[in-house]
Amino acid sequence: MTKRFKVRASARYVSEALVAISLAALAGTASAVPGYVTTNGEHAVVSGSGQCVRTGSWTPDQAREPCDAVAHAATPAPAPVAEEPKAAEPAPVAEAAPAPVIEKVDLSTDVLFEFDSATLKDSGKKKLDEIAQSAQGADVDRVRIVGHADRIGSDQYNLDLSQRRAQSVKEYLAQSGAAADRVDAEGVGKSDPVTGDECDRMGPARKSNKKLVACLQPDRRVEIELLGQREASSDTSGAGTGSSSSSSTSGR
Repeated sequence: MTKRFKVRASARYVSEALVAISLAALAGTASAVPGYVTTNGEHAVVSGSGQCVRTGSWTPDQAREPCDAVAHAATPAPAPVAEEPKAAEPAPVAEAAPAPVIEKVDLSTDVLFEFDSATLKDSGKKKLDEIAQSAQGADVDRVRIVGHADRIGSDQYNLDLSQRRAQSVKEYLAQSGAAADRVDAEGVGKSDPVTGDECDRMGPARKSNKKLVACLQPDRRVEIELLGQREASSDTSGAGTGSSSSSSTSGR
């Protein structure tokens, strides 16, 4: 009995000594990582269940990974960039349909004017009187006058001459009763010939070349259009009144 008691007492003393040694070791290393028991001041002591051993003074603010999950402030997602509102596309503007042609007359400038002049001849005024009377009708909205020249001479000279002749026709129509604010006049020079290439082999382009001057006669013209609501009609007859069928051989 005495021997067995001594063995048990020795075992208890050994156990108590090991516990004391362990507590002393833990106390010496607890401060290496605040709140956790570490070995050699570097690695946390892990229990048999795989969890880090905390000291008795551990508080949540001492939590460290990988021992304990640490809450991280969520990085805010970038705010969506507001797209600039697209400018509303302008609604397509419907173009007003041009007024239909009530009447169109082509007058030869050779009958209306002397060579190289923008002064109206008496021979052309009779037809203009008829046009002026038609232009006063209630169904006529506008009168359009376009002067043309042949290719003899410079571009600028022919443009200026065609403009002055168109303006002379406009002024005469206004004096004969057509409303001046409803009459448009312009000259386009030699930019819109109607003879094509039929006069190309008739010698030099000069006023002394009578054969060429005669061939280019259809290009020297004044077009007059009455615009309104009635259907178009065309008047290119009128031999002797200066229609486009005239065969006069005068110059520009």
